[in-house]
Amino acid sequence: MYTFSYAEILDESGDESRGREQVALDEALELLTVAEARGPRSVEAQDAIRYIQKLWNFLIADLASPQNALADQLRADLISIGIWVIREADRILNDPTRTFQALIEVNRTIRDGLK
Repeated sequence: MYTFSYAEILDESGDESRGREQVALDEALELLTVAEARGPRSVEAQDAIRYIQKLWNFLIADLASPQNALADQLRADLISIGIWVIREADRILNDPTRTFQALIEVNRTIRDGLK
């Protein structure tokens, strides 16, 4: 997984930081798509859930940072989405009848919004 600090991002252009976030979300979407095909009890599902939860934990921490320059309401909305993603991933782990479709759609929408 790609890791970087907000201080590093400040030194980059907005395009570069969005590009990194897009790459991380692209990786998440690829893992989630494979997990959807293999099922919620598969090794691929475990890997996808671990990745998406780590990614969103990082993003939430970054969004909550006082140095984050995004508008307060946008930050709050993205944090809420991140919390939902983490909880939905947990629900998939605990309920094999659930699918990855909602996680895929939400993360795809966020990724596309970075373009």
